Amino acid sequence: MEDPVQLKDEGNKYFQDNDYENAIKSYTKALKLTNDKALQAALYRNRAACFLKKESYVQVASDASRAIDIDPADIKALYRRSQALEKLGKLDQAFKDIQRCATIEPRNKNFQEILRRLGAEIQEKLKIQFSTDARVQKMFEILLDENSDKEKREKAANNLIVLGREEAGAERIFQNNGLPLLVRLIETKNPELILAAVRTLSGMCTGHKARATAILHLLGIDNICMWMSIDHEEISLAVSHLLQTIIDSLTGEGKKDEHGKEDALVLDTKKDLKKITMHLLDMLPNKKVSGQGRDRALNLLNKNVPRKDQRNHDNSRTLFVVDNGLKKILKIAGQIPDLPNCLPLTENTQLTTSVLLNKLYDDLRCDPERDNFRELCEEYIQSKIDPKDMDKTLHAIQVVSGVLQGPLDLGNKLLGMKGVMEMMVALCGSDREIDQLVAVEALIHASTKLSRATFIITNGISLLKEIYKKTKNEKIKIRALVGLCKLGSAGGTDYGLRQFAEGSTEKLAKQCRKWLCNPTIDTRTRKWAIEGLAYLTLDADVKDDFVEDEPAMQAMFELSKTSDKTILYSVASVLVNCTNSYDVKEILPELVQLAKFSKQHVPEQHPKDKKDFVEKRVKRLLKAGVTSVLVCMVKADSAILTDQTKELLARVFLALCDDPKDRGTIVAQGGGKALIPLALEGTDAGKIRASHALAKIAAVSNPDIAFPGERVYEVVRPLVSLLNTERDGLQNFEALRGLTNFSGRSDKLRQKIIKEKAMPEVENYMFENHDQLRQAATECMCNLVVNKEVQERFLADGNDRLKLIILLCGEDDEKVQNAAAGALAMLTAAQKKLCHKLTQVTPQWLEILQRLCIHDQLDVQYRGLVIVYNLIHADQELAKKLVESEMLEILTIIGKQEDNPNRQHVLKVARDCLIKFMDYGFIKPVSQS
Repeated sequence: MEDPVQLKDEGNKYFQDNDYENAIKSYTKALKLTNDKALQAALYRNRAACFLKKESYVQVASDASRAIDIDPADIKALYRRSQALEKLGKLDQAFKDIQRCATIEPRNKNFQEILRRLGAEIQEKLKIQFSTDARVQKMFEILLDENSDKEKREKAANNLIVLGREEAGAERIFQNNGLPLLVRLIETKNPELILAAVRTLSGMCTGHKARATAILHLLGIDNICMWMSIDHEEISLAVSHLLQTIIDSLTGEGKKDEHGKEDALVLDTKKDLKKITMHLLDMLPNKKVSGQGRDRALNLLNKNVPRKDQRNHDNSRTLFVVDNGLKKILKIAGQIPDLPNCLPLTENTQLTTSVLLNKLYDDLRCDPERDNFRELCEEYIQSKIDPKDMDKTLHAIQVVSGVLQGPLDLGNKLLGMKGVMEMMVALCGSDREIDQLVAVEALIHASTKLSRATFIITNGISLLKEIYKKTKNEKIKIRALVGLCKLGSAGGTDYGLRQFAEGSTEKLAKQCRKWLCNPTIDTRTRKWAIEGLAYLTLDADVKDDFVEDEPAMQAMFELSKTSDKTILYSVASVLVNCTNSYDVKEILPELVQLAKFSKQHVPEQHPKDKKDFVEKRVKRLLKAGVTSVLVCMVKADSAILTDQTKELLARVFLALCDDPKDRGTIVAQGGGKALIPLALEGTDAGKIRASHALAKIAAVSNPDIAFPGERVYEVVRPLVSLLNTERDGLQNFEALRGLTNFSGRSDKLRQKIIKEKAMPEVENYMFENHDQLRQAATECMCNLVVNKEVQERFLADGNDRLKLIILLCGEDDEKVQNAAAGALAMLTAAQKKLCHKLTQVTPQWLEILQRLCIHDQLDVQYRGLVIVYNLIHADQELAKKLVESEMLEILTIIGKQEDNPNRQHVLKVARDCLIKFMDYGFIKPVSQS
């Protein structure tokens, strides 16, 4: 059995080695094994010290209190609890503890100083508290007084919002009966006052579980959903943001850095979260809810129900929604805007519903869960198919259409249900416009994958061609055309595999561009023209024609900036096709020969897909203002901006950033800022491409202009993510160049780079065989060594960092030499200990230094001489070693050279070295004869 005293000693040793996790484990084990009160007190006291180092202040206070319970005069425990309480904002309690410390040790100056400081802080806090209370009351008086001056009310509303965002202010509003007053502001029906109240409440809920729970209960989820349902975009959005803030606080997602302040409160939030989900689901089929409100509810469900990380096995929230709300979601998917009994919708509602269905289906973990989902869908569709009631049947087909835009596999299974395909064909032949519209759209969504669409390809093309030829209705004609485009693009970018006769693809595209530019056609129909181009632009002739057609490009750009976000994927697809930023499989020549021999099809590249054509298209898009369009698309606060769409946007950005000359334009139009969210969220492929585009910009731009303010710190992580062996050499190289640029800007940026664990990666690339990568990594390190923490790492024992830098100074590559010599010059100037260490880590140090000092390149020579200067000034013994070597002769030859403005800095350092030798008495000045 383990001995508690031994475990305590073991914990102490871990503590001295800064290994606080293991120290805590040792102390915890010991506590379970002993009943000795004195030993328990020591263990609690020591464990509190570990938690203090880890900034877990609630645990510090808890352990220190236990030690004090055993020994009320335990001065170390009292002092530790005082420090923790101060960090937790409990100044009065911290003051009492330090007062007891000062009573036990009255001569301790540190305790006296802390007493004075805390006393002053408590006075200041009380002063602020009283003034804040008065300000809060005054603000509410102004806001609730209908006769108040408009300007005064606006100012009071803004001040209240600001106050709600501050911890002290939020607490004062909360304690001073502020919530009922905020509810009164919401009930005034005045939009400005409602917005001020809702935004204040959002600030008060941020990162504070207890307050968010109290606010949720006091306002009531019914009221919050009712306010979100109103037909006022700004208010609906603000209330949706409030509800998201409450959800984040309840789940612990949006936590402020309070180091455990909240952990002391144990609140069961599952019941509240379930209630919120249930109310959001009830909003969906409710006729009283506005289209805006329905979108907000769908977006909140999209964001909070499916798991964000598949490694977390708990998908209970999704299962709850499937069991309690799938049919409500399907009802929205099946709405037909042109029918009289349609619920209020926006242009984005139904695609957001399809996205939700897709996310829920993807979140299921096993076949029985997926079978249950499918059966619920089949039951719902079956209940709607009624040959006697065409409107009901339309609803069923629209549901299938909605599912096909979401989980495609499931949609294909639903297509195979008895009566579905027959109904679609029958509706195509109907005389009613709405029947044809719904059927054709369903056919389009069904013809997505070549392998899955065999029925559609055999029957669909003839059906769609017939509709296209016969109909006089432009709306139906354009949709039928898109179906044909989609089926016709099954060969992808392969020039040899074409569904249509030569030239007909261009004709279809010309027709799409014509519709797109026609402002008399309704937006929903023009949108389908872009959908058609998304498929047709896989053909290189079509993409070349499109970028030459300025009105068509501008029409597409204008549509992409409207509130209708269903267009995002199609626009992004057109741009990916035009810039050729899709993945192209490399074709091995041996396989081509083999395929020809066995008479198999060999993919061919279109002549207009070659590099120079792609470059011309990119330039035309940039000139047409594509960057500002992409920036606008990234800002879409909607579930419709799916990870797949983000990936497409990232691909386009990367293609646009290819030429360094264009990067300034991209930055000026907000491209740098827009790339950050794309690099942090989305598919892996999307994040890599956005990070690479950021690296290209970071490598050549002034970071203060490209990423102003705090934004620059967000760029560091994406750049560091490119420093691994899974990324290609160009991505590694450009990320290193970007980090080099950043690390030369400020110590705060250097600190961020170190915090993101870039140092080991940069060091790895300094060993790289590839010259350019080695050079970029060494240049980056040259900038990083200015930082104190990096210098400490070079000083630490047990690593070869300094040796590596010295050896790199002896490389043949001049750029690597220059960067390594710069790093060594800065290290030896900052840390005298490194001057000594330099002579011990490798016997080649002197030879390498001498080579630097006689280098042909002035920059390298200068850096070498600065290292020598640093060694001489660091220590007389080191100077002696240098005097006794050939270095004296080298310095003398350089020092005796004639003055030369271009070389003066070099001559000066050499002469300063010789003067220091004289000061030490190692050499004498040449006597005048």
